[in-house]
Amino acid sequence: MNDSKDILGRARMIFFVVSFFGILILGRAFSIGVINRDYWQAKKEHQTIKFRTIEAARGNVYSTDGSLLATSLPIYDVRMDLRAEHLDKVFKKEVDSLAYYLAKNFKDKTASEYSAILKRERAKKNRYFLLRRGVKHNVLKLMKTFPILKYGKYRGGLIVETQNRREMPFRHLALRTLGKYQEGVKSIGIEGAYNDFLQGIEGKQLVQKISNNVWRPLNAENEIDPKEGNDIVTSIDIIIQDVAEAELERQLKKHNAQNGCVVLMEVETGYIRAIANLQRDADSTYDETYNFAIGNGTEPGSTFKLASLMALFEDGLAKPDDIYDTHGGKVRFGNRWMKDSHEGGYGKITLADAFKLSSNTAISQAVNQAYENHPEKFISRLKKFRLDQSLGIDIKGERPPLIKSPENTSWSGTTLPWMSIGYESRLTPLQILAFYNAVANNGKFMKPQFVEEIRHRGQTIQKFDPIVLNEAICSQNTIDMLKPMLESVVEDGTASNLKNPFFKIAGKTGTAQIAYDNGGYIKNGERKYQASFVGYFPANKPKYSCIVVVSAPSNSVYYGNMVAGPVFKGVADKVYARNLEIQDTEQKFAFNYSETEQKRCANANDLAVIMSKTGRKLALPVDEEWIQVMQGPQALSTSPRISENDMVPDVRGMGLKDALFLLENKGIRVKVNGRGQVRKQSVKAGTRINQNMEILIELT
Repeated sequence: MNDSKDILGRARMIFFVVSFFGILILGRAFSIGVINRDYWQAKKEHQTIKFRTIEAARGNVYSTDGSLLATSLPIYDVRMDLRAEHLDKVFKKEVDSLAYYLAKNFKDKTASEYSAILKRERAKKNRYFLLRRGVKHNVLKLMKTFPILKYGKYRGGLIVETQNRREMPFRHLALRTLGKYQEGVKSIGIEGAYNDFLQGIEGKQLVQKISNNVWRPLNAENEIDPKEGNDIVTSIDIIIQDVAEAELERQLKKHNAQNGCVVLMEVETGYIRAIANLQRDADSTYDETYNFAIGNGTEPGSTFKLASLMALFEDGLAKPDDIYDTHGGKVRFGNRWMKDSHEGGYGKITLADAFKLSSNTAISQAVNQAYENHPEKFISRLKKFRLDQSLGIDIKGERPPLIKSPENTSWSGTTLPWMSIGYESRLTPLQILAFYNAVANNGKFMKPQFVEEIRHRGQTIQKFDPIVLNEAICSQNTIDMLKPMLESVVEDGTASNLKNPFFKIAGKTGTAQIAYDNGGYIKNGERKYQASFVGYFPANKPKYSCIVVVSAPSNSVYYGNMVAGPVFKGVADKVYARNLEIQDTEQKFAFNYSETEQKRCANANDLAVIMSKTGRKLALPVDEEWIQVMQGPQALSTSPRISENDMVPDVRGMGLKDALFLLENKGIRVKVNGRGQVRKQSVKAGTRINQNMEILIELT
């Protein structure tokens, strides 16, 4: 019995002891969690240690020729641990010297002000004092030579934090296409599309919180180094890109247009070599603020007529020599009148001439007569051309095309004829260009691409080969009928102002009214127009296709040949002049003397010296810098070799030294083949000099 009491007593004692300590623990927990919660929370925050993300260096973006289009430059925040372990030995002695150098180089405070701030922060035991934010590498190197800071982290308390800032060396060049990537913000362009390749792998750094939102790095041994991103090699040719933007901007300013775009594509590959998008700002300057070439779907106007004729030819419902009556330039469909821009029309003309002269009445009659009873066949044919499908480009923002079908509630009795000339449909400039590029490529439809390679530390890790979206959008017979018609537009049609003697251009003009938000084409008595030209060159062996679209020109000129055409011509001329590979081999050295061996050319002063040294007499033209000397049957004769300031000079018969002097002083880049005197030159004398022009001279 006593044993039972002893056991029970001991159990009670243990219970009371455990309960007592339990109450103490609960009380302590209550004190920490409730009564002194703010104190311990502050203590916790003050002593928090965690891993902080170290941003990886973002990969570079290059043009196809290796020019740097976008890069990440390191910038640095320079701080000081004013309680560093060994700082006591140097701070008092050198703080005024440090203040002097800070004031001298940054000029935002006096030396005495800097000194006072440093002493005050040291007294406050600031272990993370910000000296300078966002300095570049050269400034950081300089600061590391300053008193105290030159001793580094442990003796001088120096703390350097690295960040990366995205820079565009060519500023606004292809700005919208290059785009940007920012966490939590809509990404655009190549930077957004290829972010997974560019961003790299983040590193980790152990840091300690020393005050509100201020973290101090701990030992470097605890860091995990970041892995830099891959580099992107775009298809953009920086020289062509510069030319395209300059030509577009000049024409937009001339016509006070609202916006415009130009795209140059390589025919066989689909690589985009240049893409420029400019919009007028409030101050009447032009900037890249939106990618119109990709995202702006509009009614294309007369450039769509190529698709209409392709459908007719492919279905065997018309031929180029079929004749249509333009009825005085005015034809009625239902309750609407179709009109030609040419007053009075063109009389009776062939379908080929209708395309060349861009007759709305003839082409709309041809399509309406062929498909009026079965409009779905016309739409089906357009779909086989891929005109109803997005291109699937990697850059975000492509607007899907709109090709109506008879099932649409908006389809009416006038939809078919108006569709045939580029209304009641919607396409982006890039979608139209890809279609024309397929014609230049003999029916093979290529996917437009903006990137050729991905590299890591100079080594290619992925290539983007050309992608064929459709091997043949139509038969070769149809292509063979359409190509001469496209050439005729420039030879003697609506774009004859683009014709030049060196290479042929094939293409089509377009002039379309722009619909307002209410669906109509007139607002407050005003109409807006879109001018365009799309085609390819050289026509006999297409290398490049190009489209130019200019929206809302406001100086009373709005036709495609006058507003958009000159941009196309300017780009084509400069691309052709600098690319000897696409020049006709028959033409490449066509401009030479057949009797070169009997003709020489030299500087007049040099020639006079030679004549005096040899004792020979030669009558020289007065006040001429360059003289042509010809060997006649019995004697030498001379004539002036005139060179206009803005024209390519004639250097045939000159020595290399004189030829280089004359050409390079005019800003022309020269390639040389052979030795002796110039026998041939690749660009004809008298050609107007273009920016970035290149010439090949052959010596013998």
